[in-house]
Amino acid sequence: MAKGVCVNGCKRPRGGGEDGEEPRGARKKRRLGDGGVCPHGPKPKEKSSRLSAALFGEDCEISHDQMYELLKYAALGKCHNATQPSWCHIYHQSHLAGVVVIVLHEMSQLHFYKFYLQFKHLRKVFRHRFTLPPSSANFLANLYGEGANLNPQNTAQGSTSTSSRCIPNSSNLQWDPIIQKYGEEKQGLTSYTLTLEELKKNDYPMKGSPGCEDYMHTECDQQRTDSSPLFGLDCEMCLTAKGNEVTHVSLVDAQGRCLLNELVKPESRIVNYRTRFSGITRKILLPVKTKLADIQTRLKKMLPRDAVLVGHSLNADLQALQMIHPSVIDTSLLFARNEGRRFKLKFLAKAVLGFLDCLQMTGQKPLLLGRQELDSSGLCQSNLSTSNKQILQRALKDVPLSTFSIIQFSLDPEYVAPHLLAGICEKVKVKLTDMLTIYAGPFDESFCLKSVKKEFGRCGPIRSLTVVTETYQPYVCIQYEMLEAAQLAVENLNGAEVAGCCIKVQRPVTGTMLDCDVLIKELELDIENEGVIYVAGLKKSLTETDLQEEFSQLKDLEALFLPRDLQSGKHRNCCFLKFQKSESAVDALGVINGWAMRGSRLRSRKALAPGHLWRWIWQMDHHNGKQRGDSLCEKKEQQSDLEQELRKKLKKLDQHIWKLYRSLQNNTLCVVLFPGVNSMHGSQSGLGLMGIKDDGERSAC
Repeated sequence: MAKGVCVNGCKRPRGGGEDGEEPRGARKKRRLGDGGVCPHGPKPKEKSSRLSAALFGEDCEISHDQMYELLKYAALGKCHNATQPSWCHIYHQSHLAGVVVIVLHEMSQLHFYKFYLQFKHLRKVFRHRFTLPPSSANFLANLYGEGANLNPQNTAQGSTSTSSRCIPNSSNLQWDPIIQKYGEEKQGLTSYTLTLEELKKNDYPMKGSPGCEDYMHTECDQQRTDSSPLFGLDCEMCLTAKGNEVTHVSLVDAQGRCLLNELVKPESRIVNYRTRFSGITRKILLPVKTKLADIQTRLKKMLPRDAVLVGHSLNADLQALQMIHPSVIDTSLLFARNEGRRFKLKFLAKAVLGFLDCLQMTGQKPLLLGRQELDSSGLCQSNLSTSNKQILQRALKDVPLSTFSIIQFSLDPEYVAPHLLAGICEKVKVKLTDMLTIYAGPFDESFCLKSVKKEFGRCGPIRSLTVVTETYQPYVCIQYEMLEAAQLAVENLNGAEVAGCCIKVQRPVTGTMLDCDVLIKELELDIENEGVIYVAGLKKSLTETDLQEEFSQLKDLEALFLPRDLQSGKHRNCCFLKFQKSESAVDALGVINGWAMRGSRLRSRKALAPGHLWRWIWQMDHHNGKQRGDSLCEKKEQQSDLEQELRKKLKKLDQHIWKLYRSLQNNTLCVVLFPGVNSMHGSQSGLGLMGIKDDGERSAC
């Protein structure tokens, strides 16, 4: 750094003189510890965006609409009428550097937990995780609000695709007023322009109409075609002594480029600025010299002879402009409800436009990369020649140039084939069953089974308990509902005296269980389980209010989740406690285990399975699905080879995502989606992971 130059990057010399000489008294200040201070003061600390989500316990399944809600708000913010998502909160949204969505095509929650150890970066980086319903074929289109089912209007220069959120997809669709008027086929621009009769009926200024004698005509009288240029017009008005007068005029072309954006000084005295709706204030208008006549002249020069104007209740804008234009499309009439009632523009913008349209209208260019590319109708087209490595290389180059990106990675068809997924699903079920199962014994021939059930029940809810009699002495096989319960039994009761016998407690010894200890350790270290503990041995009669009171002395307790049986709805004899700090969770474990040493029934340990996981485990165990077919028994050796290859590919994919994540700017919202599968062969829930990148917050990877 040059001598005397500010450490904040300020070009002004530290001394303040032209030659960098220190002013009088500066040297004394530096001796006192105040030297070298930037003349502009300390460098302001940049605000960081932050994400919080209530995804603890049963509130962990997010619909596609809720996902769309999050992405729209993150990309557009409040200034474009997007609202905070109902299920999570983004703090300082305006400071987000961008939004990146990574979609793992045709992959599900099954892939993530079957190959959990391979996804070592994903599970260490993203703090928030949630379940998604199995996706439909047009998952990408639903993701950003583009419905490919219906497009009743499509202009030649600017396509407006109607989302399924606007028009319900029902058997009565033919009775929709828009369909009745325009039909189900796409039509050209001229089909939507108002007729002479409609202009007259809706109070549009026209030649010869009363009160329009002094209005300026745009002289756009050339024949319109479907390729005529389209322009969006909008005005803001205030109330003057004369009535409504224009204070702001905007004109954009079909590509969303701003052609005119001018403030206008009304002729008459202003009675009401209508700031709440227009944003116009006395201070804003004070320096403005532009008059209505200036705007009329500029509009007349700018509009081609065959121009079509589009706007919402455009008659009011043209009346305020005191201009006559013969060819208009009025969205308030185009999307009119039954009995002619009109939608508000705010609702239409939310219902009809996907947020990618909104991004383009604000001059931001969204980036879509992947094998599945979207054509103009919103349908996906495959391009199998593109590899994941090529997609990554292009993403590393293009993502920094875009404020909103969707990057889709895919697997070759053989790795998502139904018979392979069926085999993987069956293996996962077997492994989960083994991890939830423990064997305890040996017991005496006359041991009390009720005492055994009571002691092991203190570790958590038991699904089944059977006596093994094939051995020399009896053993008991216990299958739990929670991973934490089985682990507690192994840790606390191995070598303990139960029913008058010193017993050994162990899990089944099978090939699938060889990496069980590694898996348990990694689940404990999972970022989502930070600050969460599992507590068992509760009375089933206790409510959440009772438990909150019982655990109120635990420091930094943030939330409590009391699991229910998903069939009966009854509370289980365990709960999960979430703390604001991981240190507080460790302290709470010490407190609760101290109670146990003094005779309390409670037992606790670190959590292993977040809410979405234990719910998925329950579903896997209770729903056999359609995936078990005859093909499962065929070509097992070939399937094993494919599974090994899939393991390597998913590990590589995890590295790709980590490399892309590292390249992102700080304050970038990153969402990774396993969309799930919903087909004739069966369905699997999806999984979402999300977080806002902050290099200073976590560097575990």
